[in-house]
Amino acid sequence: GPSEEELFFRKEEHTLKKRKHVTDTEKWEKRLQENWENCAELNLSFQDLGDLYQVENLKRILRRLIRVEKLWLVDNSLTDLSAIRLPRCRELNVNKNHFTSFRQLPKIPQIQHLSLAENNITSLSGISAFRHSPLESLVLRRNPCEFQERYRQLVFSNLPNLKMLDGIPKLPEDCSPPDVRVFYRMCSIL
Repeated sequence: GPSEEELFFRKEEHTLKKRKHVTDTEKWEKRLQENWENCAELNLSFQDLGDLYQVENLKRILRRLIRVEKLWLVDNSLTDLSAIRLPRCRELNVNKNHFTSFRQLPKIPQIQHLSLAENNITSLSGISAFRHSPLESLVLRRNPCEFQERYRQLVFSNLPNLKMLDGIPKLPEDCSPPDVRVFYRMCSIL
């Protein structure tokens, strides 16, 4: 069996773990009491969301952010915030999370700048949800969807108000060319 010393250390470790959980719980209880409703800018990046309890607490805070305009949630292992609505959010940074589709993002009707770098978004389907939003700049760098053929043209054709993609302004070649047959007919006339 384990030596007395080992038992002592195991007990110690267990006590420390329990103590850490207590302090984590206290930390969240305190956070949940804060006045999130009036918050306009917030950085909740790099939260240690090791378990569901903490994820749920973060979501509870997010649901109260009715006035937030700038929100950073970088590197939080987030996968689905579709139940969250951020009515005034103009700038959202969710880089380095685990989103796989645009449908998992919060409802952000006022969004102007959206950064989704280093997620796992494989397809551009669902991007048209932002068609009528004031979205001006979008970052999708280091998502599988950027390797799709005609990636930039597809994004810009879905988002007519977009001015910048992945830090590069909209260029003439980003506008989808007219139908190929029409194009050839025009060329032959010329």
